[in-house]
Amino acid sequence: MTVVWVANRENPINDNSGILSIDNQGNLALFQKNQTLPVWSTNVSINGTRNSLAQLLDSGNLVLVQNDTQKAVLWQSFDYPTNTMLPFMKLGLSLKTGLNRFLTSWKSPNDPGIGNFSYMIDPSGFPQLYLFKGSEPLWRTGTWTGLRWSGVPEMTNTFIFNVSYVNNVDEVSITYGVKSFVITRMVTNETGIQQRFTWSKERQNWFGFWSAPKESCDFYGHCGPNAYCSPDQSDRFECMCFPGFEPKSQQEWDIRDGAGGCVRKGNFSAMCGNGEGFVKLTRAKAPDTSKARLDMSLGLKQCGEKCSRDCSCVAFGSAYYEGNGGNGCLTWHGDMVDARTYTAAGQDLFIRVDADELARYTRKGLLQKKGVLAAIIVSAVVLFLIVFVFSYWLVRKIRRERRRKSKSFYSFARSSSLFEDSINGKDIDESTRGSDLPFFELSLIASATNNFSVDNKLGQGGFGSVYKWIYVA
Repeated sequence: MTVVWVANRENPINDNSGILSIDNQGNLALFQKNQTLPVWSTNVSINGTRNSLAQLLDSGNLVLVQNDTQKAVLWQSFDYPTNTMLPFMKLGLSLKTGLNRFLTSWKSPNDPGIGNFSYMIDPSGFPQLYLFKGSEPLWRTGTWTGLRWSGVPEMTNTFIFNVSYVNNVDEVSITYGVKSFVITRMVTNETGIQQRFTWSKERQNWFGFWSAPKESCDFYGHCGPNAYCSPDQSDRFECMCFPGFEPKSQQEWDIRDGAGGCVRKGNFSAMCGNGEGFVKLTRAKAPDTSKARLDMSLGLKQCGEKCSRDCSCVAFGSAYYEGNGGNGCLTWHGDMVDARTYTAAGQDLFIRVDADELARYTRKGLLQKKGVLAAIIVSAVVLFLIVFVFSYWLVRKIRRERRRKSKSFYSFARSSSLFEDSINGKDIDESTRGSDLPFFELSLIASATNNFSVDNKLGQGGFGSVYKWIYVA
C-alpha cells in the first residue's frame, strides 16, 4: 500500500481506534474512540442543508459534496496536498481566495508529520517553482518557458503528460494530466529530493524515472551572484562569471568555491551611453526572476531596445521563449542569481557590458566564426582532393583495361592470320595426324573463343592461357 495523503499529519492516533464520519455540521471528521472533539475535520461552512456525502474518486481525490442533485464540491483533499502530487492535482496559488496548494515532505519515512522541505510556486516577479529547505531555496525549477519548466530540460509535453500552466489575474498554477495507461506520482521526500515515480504493472512496484536536484549546478545559488554554472566544463571549475564580471575573490575561485560570486568590472554607472552593448549567453537557464520585471507586450527585439534605454537594466531575455513565438520581455536590474547553462536546452540571455568588453567579445566571436569558416574550407578542399584522386584513378584503370583488351584482340587476331598463312594440312606431321587426339584449325579456335577474348579466359597454366570454347557447328 502506498500512502499519498494524510489528514491528521500533526495529530496522530497511535492505535486503531480512529473513526471517520460526517459530523452534525456536515463536515468530514476524524475522531478517536470515546472522544467528542475531532482529531481532524474538513471544517468548512455549509449553507442550507447539512446533508453531505464523502467520496474517494478514482483519481485519488477525497471529496466532500452536497448530497443533492447538484453534488457541489464543498471540500477536496487535492486542495490540501501532503508530500505527493497526483495526476490532475493542481499545484499553485489562487489569487482570488488565497488558497495555496503546495507539497511538504514527511519528517521521516515513517512519520508523516510536516518536514523541512516544501515544493511551491512563488508568484512574485515572474512566477517560478521552488524546492525550499525551510525558508531558503534549495532548487529552483525555474520559470515556465511555454512548454516546460526552465530548470527541467528533459521535461516533455507529449510523451506522458498533458501539462496545463495558468498565469492570470485569478491564479498561478500547474496541473499534470496523464494518458490513461500511466499511473504516476511526484513526491517531495524527507531528504530534500523531488522525485517522480511510475507504477510498473509487470513488476508490481514503483520505479523512479526522474529526480532533482541531481548535480552541483542544480543547487540554488551554487556559483553566487552574477555568475553561472556550466557543468560540461569537466576540466575546470564549473562556475563562470557573466561577461563584464570578474570573481569577487580570486583566491576563493582558485579553490573552486564560487559562493561569493562575481562583481562588475569597472564602474557600471559610467557605462551607460558610452558605446556599451550586450553579449549573448546561449543555452541558459535564466537567473532568478523573483525581482525581474515583466512586460508581455514586447518581443525580444523591443525588449533589448527597452533595456538599452534604461541604465539600471543589466540583462534581458524572452519570457515564454518556447511558446507563443517567444513573446514577453524579462529584464534584470540588480544581481543575477542561480543561472546555469545546458548542453542542448535553454534560452538566450543578453548581458550588458561596456564598450571595451563588447569589443573583446566581438573580436572573439569573429575569430570563432573565422575558425569555423576555415574548418569548412579545409574540409571542402580535402573532400575535393579525395574525389579528384579517386576519379583520376578510376579513369586510368578503365583506360588500361580498354587498352589491354584491344591489344589482346590485335595480338590474337594477328597470330591467327600468321598461323593460317604458314601452316596447312601438308605441313602437319603424319604422326600427329595419326594421334588419338582431335585436331582443330586455328581459325576455328579463334572463332570459338571470340578471338581469345579475356571474357572467355578461364585461367593461366604452365603451357599458357586456358579459354572457354563456344562452338556452333
